[in-house]
Amino acid sequence: MSGIKLVLPILIIVILLSACGSKYEGDFSFEIQDFTFADHNGEKLSLNDLKGEFWVADFIFTNCTTVCPPMTANMSKLQDQLKEAGLDNVQLVSFSVDPKHDTHKIMKEYVKSRGGTLDNWHLLTDYKFEEIKEFSVKSFKSPVEKVADSNQVLHSTSFFVVTPEGNAIKKFDGRKAANMEKIVEYIQSIQ
Repeated sequence: MSGIKLVLPILIIVILLSACGSKYEGDFSFEIQDFTFADHNGEKLSLNDLKGEFWVADFIFTNCTTVCPPMTANMSKLQDQLKEAGLDNVQLVSFSVDPKHDTHKIMKEYVKSRGGTLDNWHLLTDYKFEEIKEFSVKSFKSPVEKVADSNQVLHSTSFFVVTPEGNAIKKFDGRKAANMEKIVEYIQSIQ
C-alpha cells in the first residue's frame, strides 16, 4: 500500500511536467526572443502580435544578388499554397538583414514584384544591423554577417516554422520551390 502512495504523486508530477512543454514536435525548439520592429507600413509588429498563429520566418535583403530573389518568389508561392489549403491565417514574416537600405517602400515593391501580397506577409525593417544580427543568432541560431567591401550580407536561407507559442521548430531550404508544399503539409500535420 505504501508503494502505491509513493507512485501516485510521482505519476501526477510527471503528467503535469509533460503538459508544460510545447505541444508541437519539430526538429528543434528555439524560443523566439521578444521583439518589436516596424513592418512595411511603418507600424510596430511584436512577437506578442504573432502569438496564437503559426508563422513562417525568413531573412532577406533587397540588394541581394544571389539567394533572396528565389527565396522571396518561393515565399510568394508559399503564400498562395497556404491560402489554397485554407491556412491563410498562417503569417509570413521576412526580416531585412540590410535595414539601412531596405525602407518600407523598397521592401513592399520587392515582394509585390515577386508575386506576393501583404495580406498576411509582414516585411520587417527600421532597426539597426546589430539588432537583427543578434536577433537572428539568439532566436534562430543563424548567423548574419556583412561581406567585406561589398553591399552583400550572409544570412540563413531557411524558412523557419514558428509555433503559436513562439518557438521555431523546423526549417526548410527556402531556395527550393518544392519545399513550399512540404511546409504546407507539415503545418497541416501538426495543427
